[in-house]
Amino acid sequence: MILFTFTIFFGILILVASLYLFFTSNILYAALSLLFTFLGISALYALLGADFLAVTQVVVYVGGILVLLIFGIMLTHQSPNDIITEKKQKIHKGSMLVGILCFGILVRNIYLTNWEKLPWIQKAQQNNEYIQSSTIPHLGTRLMTDYLLPFELVGILLLVILIGTTLLIGKNKT
Repeated sequence: MILFTFTIFFGILILVASLYLFFTSNILYAALSLLFTFLGISALYALLGADFLAVTQVVVYVGGILVLLIFGIMLTHQSPNDIITEKKQKIHKGSMLVGILCFGILVRNIYLTNWEKLPWIQKAQQNNEYIQSSTIPHLGTRLMTDYLLPFELVGILLLVILIGTTLLIGKNKT
């Protein structure tokens, strides 16, 4: 029951924050509501037992993209209201209709799905299998054994991208 209560709470938080993001005219407030949207999604991931996805959501979206967005707003020296006002003038009724239609289809499918009849749920109920409490140790073991080479190659690729970006920025300033 407490899990259901938290799920409803974070769902409402995501809904309210995303609606505020859509209707606000101040871009800094929009970035703040985007922060609450991302944190709510991360909390839902944690409630579903996908703690690695929850941590990744916070690190990548809250720690990276949102900070980049705020610095972009601060460094462009534009009036925050000008950016949103121009964008709101371009919003069409058709896009709202498509969004409402997709949401309706999603809600309909959630209510019409017989969750007890899904094969993987039946198998877990028959074998008394439960999802382990944390996926991070299993994922860490897999990354350091089976997927060590791709993990290292991605790290090297990110380092090369970082060095290349630094060199390009340095050339533009001289």
